[in-house]
Amino acid sequence: MNHKIIETLEFEQIKGRVAQHLVSAAGKQELAALMPATDYQTVDTWLTETTDGADILRLEGGLPLPKLADIKPQMKRLKIGANLNGTELAQVTKVLQASLSVQNFFEQMREKKIKLRVLEQTVDRLVTIPSVTTRLVRSVDPDGRINDEASAKLHGIRQLISKTENEIRQQMAQYTQGKSAKYLSEPIVTVRNDRFVIPVLARYRNKFGGVVHDQSASGQTLYIEPGAVMEDNNRLRQAQIEEKQEVLRVLAELSALISPYRHDILNNEQILGHLDFINAKAIYAHELKASLPLLSADNQVNLRKAWHPLIARDQAVANDIKLGGDYQTVIITGPNTGGKTITLKTLGIIQLMGQAGLFIPAQEGSTIGVFDNVFADIGDEQSLEQNLSTFSGHMDNVKTILDQLTADSLVLLDELGAGTDPKEGAALAMAILDEIGQRGSLVMITTHYPELKVYGYDRAKTINASMEFDQATLQPTYRLLLGIPGRSNGLEIAKRLGIGPAIISEAQSLVSDDSQDLNAMIGDLVEQRKQAREESERLAKLVAQNQADQEELNQKLDRFNEQRDQLLERARSQANHQVAQAKRKADRIIHHLRQLEIQQGAGVKENQLMDAQGALNALHQDNPRLQHNSILKRAKEKHDLHKGDAVLVKSYGQHGELLSRRGNHKWEVQIGILKMEIDERDLEKVAKRDLPKEKQQRTGHRAVKTTQTRKTSARLDLRGHRYEEAMGELSNFIDHALLNNLGTVTIIHGKGTGALRKGTQQYLQSNPRVKSFSYAAPNAGGDGATIVSL
Repeated sequence: MNHKIIETLEFEQIKGRVAQHLVSAAGKQELAALMPATDYQTVDTWLTETTDGADILRLEGGLPLPKLADIKPQMKRLKIGANLNGTELAQVTKVLQASLSVQNFFEQMREKKIKLRVLEQTVDRLVTIPSVTTRLVRSVDPDGRINDEASAKLHGIRQLISKTENEIRQQMAQYTQGKSAKYLSEPIVTVRNDRFVIPVLARYRNKFGGVVHDQSASGQTLYIEPGAVMEDNNRLRQAQIEEKQEVLRVLAELSALISPYRHDILNNEQILGHLDFINAKAIYAHELKASLPLLSADNQVNLRKAWHPLIARDQAVANDIKLGGDYQTVIITGPNTGGKTITLKTLGIIQLMGQAGLFIPAQEGSTIGVFDNVFADIGDEQSLEQNLSTFSGHMDNVKTILDQLTADSLVLLDELGAGTDPKEGAALAMAILDEIGQRGSLVMITTHYPELKVYGYDRAKTINASMEFDQATLQPTYRLLLGIPGRSNGLEIAKRLGIGPAIISEAQSLVSDDSQDLNAMIGDLVEQRKQAREESERLAKLVAQNQADQEELNQKLDRFNEQRDQLLERARSQANHQVAQAKRKADRIIHHLRQLEIQQGAGVKENQLMDAQGALNALHQDNPRLQHNSILKRAKEKHDLHKGDAVLVKSYGQHGELLSRRGNHKWEVQIGILKMEIDERDLEKVAKRDLPKEKQQRTGHRAVKTTQTRKTSARLDLRGHRYEEAMGELSNFIDHALLNNLGTVTIIHGKGTGALRKGTQQYLQSNPRVKSFSYAAPNAGGDGATIVSL
């Protein structure tokens, strides 16, 4: 891939946005070296890795990677036998820790049955060294400080240092807090030359024995080590020297510990950097709302609603861009500022992104090719240093492109042939397009030359295109119109900007009739295309709404069929039951006739036969499948539900009242004092006359009364009752609460002598329907009330 296209299409800016999501030095190095690949297999592998990264981001929130420094210099130093310092060891430790955490992360995904395509094989190449990692974590802080636990000797030395420092500070306190404090510039203890000192005013230096280690810039303060603490300072200094020696020994030991694994650690760094790079690509794709492109083996490009990734999504206009297959060349014509150049750049940058393994800013199902090179001549190529005009600069680029392109190349040319005589420029542009066409390359160009519009109609595998303009406002809409050449709106724009009508009229008379007719034809085509697009968008919305309606109807039909089958099954069961009853009655009639015949010894009398025939006729039932079958009618009526109907909740065996519909197939039902949301399949309408007498009377939306003789409350007050009377009330209350499906009730027994409280708890312990009970909260009665769960 040539480097000029990277600069022209601003691919480095895309890489810069990906870099914002990187956390490792190795990942940043991989991104810096990234160039679009030119072979199909590599591009396919890169896109598959990004797809895995996108799945991990969507399902698990991304890979758990910390910030990782570049550890290659450390590994080189280990190779020559050098020792690493604490900061370098901490950086190596982070790589080893990250390797372990990433392996555990992928193992957890396997346990969750999350399937990936290629990243699991990449992670399996990580080499974890648990024992070494554990030792490093125990010995080195993340900031590079060697921990006390790095060795037993170091731990003991640091304890001695801490103890000695405390002793010195205690001795120094007699100078900073006692009578001697008035001789100090500040009542503090500080350190000079690794020894504890006090700041003494210079004129009082004779008040203190000891050694002067430093003085202030003004000379007014001397930093003196009192003679009384010199011995302790000497011991402290000796311990500090021993500490440094032990730290150096530990660093050498740890460096020797990881040296044999330096190749594995470097390999881990590269793998973690690659995973970081994939994670960053996935995050950028999510941020951009980009999608996975399909790859075309024969380089057919079909971008659906594509937009430029460096333009804000809410400001960019998405276009369908097609190239390859039926059309090898696309010629975009029309006036300036319409979006021709940005369309070229959109195609080019999307192609580079896809070949670099990035998701593309286009709708799902978009297709890209895998080109061996993408060439572009876009912008003003004028060069004062090289003495090149605009035309010369463009031609120099075109020559370079023609020297390198192949049948698998993509060429993007902006204003081909511009900068010279229009007739010569148009002729040169057509000749260049013929040459590119013979090479088999795909090409998209922009131009102002009307001759190229005719070229687009005459040449095979060539199609005209233009950027749409609003004919009413003469403002660009930035929509790409394939199949329609662009028209010149120069005279209309000039007229709108205030150029006099005489000048406009004169200019129109100088324009050939053919050009005016062509512009008029193009204008009509653009308007028709706009109307067709708007109608297509309206129909697409209508189709989407119809599909949603159809899906809802299908769900209702499935529900209806399910209920119908249930009703038919129930009707068959009831019919079979009635048939069985009729058969038993018929058998009894026949048996009676036989008994009569045996008793009378002769034929049965005619009136007796007529009575038997009438009894048999009385057993006749209409076909249950007929329209007026009473069984089916009753079954249907039981499921014709309306607000206020009395119903039987089959799963609970309780009667209730319908309050309101909730959704398509649910009802809010009042059962006792409870309101519940119940599926209508669990409801069966009942006649109010069939309810118990206690449930037939109701007022408004109040709870339907049950068969109990009194309304059940969630609270029972036993205060003032005799013991036997209270226990009877308690038993009845619990029974009523259970019948009314109360989950929690409160028993108020007071404190008093404690007899009612004790009796209440004994009864609750003996009742198997009581789940649990406990005293009320202090602000709700405390041990004078008991909360019961049923």
